[in-house]
Amino acid sequence: MLHLHRSCLCFRSWLPAMLAVLLSLAPSASSDISASRPNILLLMADDLGIGDIGCYGNNTMRTPNIDRLAEDGVKLTQHISAASLCTPSRAAFLTGRYPVRSGMVSSIGYRVLQWTGASGGLPTNETTFAKILKEKGYATGLIGKWHLGLNCESASDHCHHPLHHGFDHFYGMPFSLMGDCARWELSEKRVNLEQKLNFLFQVLALVALTLVAGKLTHLIPVSWMPVIWSALSAVLLLASSYFVGALIVHADCFLMRNHTITEQPMCFRRTTPLILQEVASFLKRNKHGPFLLFVSFLHVHIPLITMENFLGKSLHGLYGDNVEEMDWMVGRILDTLDVEGLSNSTLIYFTSDHGGSLENQLGNTQYGGWNGIYKGGKGMGGWEGGIRVPGIFRWPGVLPAGRVIGEPTSLMDVFPTVVRLAGGEVPQDRVIDGQDLLPLLLGTAQHSDHEFLMHYCERFLHAARWHQRDRGTMWKVHFVTPVFQPEGAGACYGRKVCPCFGEKVVHHDPPLLFDLSRDPSETHILTPASEPVFYQVMERVQQAVREHQRTLSPVPLQLDRLGNIWRPWLQPCCGPFPLCWCLREDDPQ
Repeated sequence: MLHLHRSCLCFRSWLPAMLAVLLSLAPSASSDISASRPNILLLMADDLGIGDIGCYGNNTMRTPNIDRLAEDGVKLTQHISAASLCTPSRAAFLTGRYPVRSGMVSSIGYRVLQWTGASGGLPTNETTFAKILKEKGYATGLIGKWHLGLNCESASDHCHHPLHHGFDHFYGMPFSLMGDCARWELSEKRVNLEQKLNFLFQVLALVALTLVAGKLTHLIPVSWMPVIWSALSAVLLLASSYFVGALIVHADCFLMRNHTITEQPMCFRRTTPLILQEVASFLKRNKHGPFLLFVSFLHVHIPLITMENFLGKSLHGLYGDNVEEMDWMVGRILDTLDVEGLSNSTLIYFTSDHGGSLENQLGNTQYGGWNGIYKGGKGMGGWEGGIRVPGIFRWPGVLPAGRVIGEPTSLMDVFPTVVRLAGGEVPQDRVIDGQDLLPLLLGTAQHSDHEFLMHYCERFLHAARWHQRDRGTMWKVHFVTPVFQPEGAGACYGRKVCPCFGEKVVHHDPPLLFDLSRDPSETHILTPASEPVFYQVMERVQQAVREHQRTLSPVPLQLDRLGNIWRPWLQPCCGPFPLCWCLREDDPQ
């Protein structure tokens, strides 16, 4: 039996090389490549800037393992996320569809899911690539961050859980790592909630004191009951403001294995070793394949949890330490593939969910990523810095090593690409916005199938790009842009992210036009005086926008208020609520 397994491994190791030879002799043979049914390993960083990686131009950050993937594979230089924040971007990645189609957007400023105990999430009628690959016989796993919802009506229905979206195995955070998990000064919601609760406490305390004074002086004819209730409410609000930080830590910062909470709240010194141990375990269990493993890193989102042996080692403070630790994790995963004999039979993909956060800053210390030459960052719907991300594919013996592709591609393209490789079919009952990347990666196609890409901020269309292939030009049109603060800055400092609508955005008439093929930094606005085809470009892009909008159907918005508020009865808890505390697994070996 052992001899048989070795034979299988040997067969799988030379099969990709044979396919590459066949493809070089006959490009049409690319239609048969899905017969190889490779293992698929998807690596996604959280909040990583495209300028943070050596192979994308950073010569002061050490990322040798990610750089090695690019050297041995294909690097995409115009790889675009479908949204500039994690929840909508990840929804688009898994479904191959703009998040506005699935309702994984908001219209009121709730840019991502705010609580684990909220009812919003990836709708059950959406089809992920994991679901299709599972049906084709793949073992499917997700390790790390989810942030696409959990429950609908009870604390245990798990209607939005990864296991209800095609994954056989899940280990990680159903929510997201955030500054509030470590009670950082950079806070997503704790500081705001504390301020609101303190304000309400002061109002009710003033009301109670006024009623007491009026009662004692006989100026206000009132019974003692309103006085007592006002005082009790004030005390309750004061206590809530004191404990809200602990509530967030227990409510959102925990680990699950499949449907079971294993650690609530998280013990951060264990997290990275546990993630790596889980990845290695999955690869060893499923090494006879085929498998799909999505490793959704908690790095490099604040609070930048970093092991002691990486602290102070980079040239870029805690953020750089965290990036370099993530690169080390990539190296450990690649080592496991080598040891298990899986490297040649596994397609690896590395990316980030969106650009780095410029607003993650305290004083002169930057805790967010660098987006290289590109303008803007995380949360900005149209500017390149928020949506242009790394894109690296490696499949030894099949994909040409060292190939660089500048054509427009999207995170949504992973959906049809892996579905085809697995021998599956892209759903025909819905619009799929992603395009199969295989011909481009293999070199059998010269151009991307994306003529247009739309760039949303919540449900609002902020920008669009047009690849005018006959001229070799990449046009970018901005309909709406955020107002940077302070004036002249490159971000919305003083806020967590830039807004999508309201007084702090500008609606451009005429829209702003850039030629990204000559001006990737979006610094030179083209006008009718400086660009002879200005009006033709505008008309063609606006026509494409109208055609795109005709394909949209009304759906419930999962991130709007009703689906995005904390509901105690939906709160996962490993003990009787609110005593949510447990540690059910040993330290990693």
